[in-house]
Formats: sequence, structure tokens, C-alpha cells
Amino acid sequence: MNLRIVFIAASTAAILCALTPWDEAEAASGLRAKIYLTQKGIPRTLSEAGVLRFVRQHRATRLYETAEMPIKDRQWRASLVASFNAPVRDSEFELLFYDIQTAERKFIAPAMTVFLSNSNQKTIVHKMYLKRPQFKPNRRLEMVITVRRQEVGRYRFQILGQAVQHSGEVTFTDDEAR
Repeated sequence: MNLRIVFIAASTAAILCALTPWDEAEAASGLRAKIYLTQKGIPRTLSEAGVLRFVRQHRATRLYETAEMPIKDRQWRASLVASFNAPVRDSEFELLFYDIQTAERKFIAPAMTVFLSNSNQKTIVHKMYLKRPQFKPNRRLEMVITVRRQEVGRYRFQILGQAVQHSGEVTFTDDEAR
């Protein structure tokens, strides 16, 4: 009789442990992502393997800013391709950015959320825009992908561009004289 109670208690504990939310977090720890950035246009006609071949050939470790706008409105545009070793099994993942120009790693807020149309996807292509003033030119950055708060991949790159320059001259105008 006591052996039966011990067996039922052990079985119940095993079932409860299998249903806890910690199981999801531990499952994500086996998930890994290879990250690629490119500033070249990815052809839409490529298969998944073709996309991965394309981004490997056109991988960018230096992103150049758009030049057709005033300096304060410029941004860095790139396509992010994340290739996971298994389906994500979630509706979203986050991109976290850190400035690693100095010895101290500084978080650049806010994090970007990438929503997935299909949680069974293994390869995701996402258009990414890094805008001023959150992102400053001529800095080394590290991008981290997290799924369910677990880090699954990281990528280091530079953003290059023209810094805002001030002449040091100040002009005063009298608005009432006009």
C-alpha cells in the first residue's frame, strides 16, 4: 500500500514538472541561431538554401548609412537573416543591441521585436532600420537574438557614417526687425 502511494506521488510530481513554464525556458536553451546582415537586396525568388548562400556571400560587418537625407535623419538599413537550428516555436523573438566601442558593454534601448508569421520557421528574413539618435555613427555594436529571454545568437558589426559637426559659430537674428 505504501509503495502504491509513493508511486502515485512520484508520477504526479513528474507530470507537474513537465507542465511548468520552466520547461519552455529550458527548451529554448538548445535553440541556436546563425545571424547574417547584408545591405544588398535579397532576391525574392530564392529558396531558403539560396537565401543562406546569398547572405553568406554578401555578409556585412560594416553597415553604411543612407546618404540622401540630412545628417540628423539618416539611418542604417540592412536585411537580417537568422537561421535557427530548429523551429522557433514562438510568435516572436527580440533583437538587443549593445555598444561595444569601449571596454564597457552598454545597452542601446529600445529592443526590437520581430514577429513571426509561422512559428515553425527556421530561417527568418527581416528588414532592419537603425535610426539616429539611438544609434550613433562610427561605433562597434553587438546584436543579440533572444527567444523567451534566452540568448540564442550574437553578431558583431560596425555602423559607419558622418557625425554631426558644429562650426562653433553662433548667429543671432532679431525677429522683430523683419
